Amino acid sequence: MIRMKKLLGKKNVHFAFKISLILKGILALVEIAAGITSYFISQQFVLHLVKTVTRTELAEDPSDFLANFLLHSAQGISVSGQHFAAFYLLCHGIIKIWLIIGLWREKLAYYPASIAIFSLFIIYQVYRYSFTHSLLLLFITVLDGVVIWLTLREYQHLRSSRK
Repeated sequence: MIRMKKLLGKKNVHFAFKISLILKGILALVEIAAGITSYFISQQFVLHLVKTVTRTELAEDPSDFLANFLLHSAQGISVSGQHFAAFYLLCHGIIKIWLIIGLWREKLAYYPASIAIFSLFIIYQVYRYSFTHSLLLLFITVLDGVVIWLTLREYQHLRSSRK
């Protein structure tokens, strides 16, 4: 019990909070880049790229799950779906960067806003996971949950220290 209290001490939670913000920031920048990129690349380019990447694996093992999943996904991309994904990734990334900057600067108003917005992201991601079963989406959802918990702890600490 003492080890757990020490592990969840203010210094460790603050350090974990900062690390989680860095990870979320990196993911947000990747989302922004992916959103911009996916808006400008064609469906044919995506399909050609996936075929090139999976060709060797499918030649060796025609029933390879990941290669078949990627190929099937690339074949099913519609223009409207691609534009929605680009818009979603771009907006999602920009919102997260905006929140992360406010949290990094310890602006108190950003803490409840971040908790609410990340919670909405989790709800949507769980909904999407029910269709896609994407492990990456699951990882991002778990990371969002950890960030919410750390943000809540950090917010409580900052409020009590500023009184």
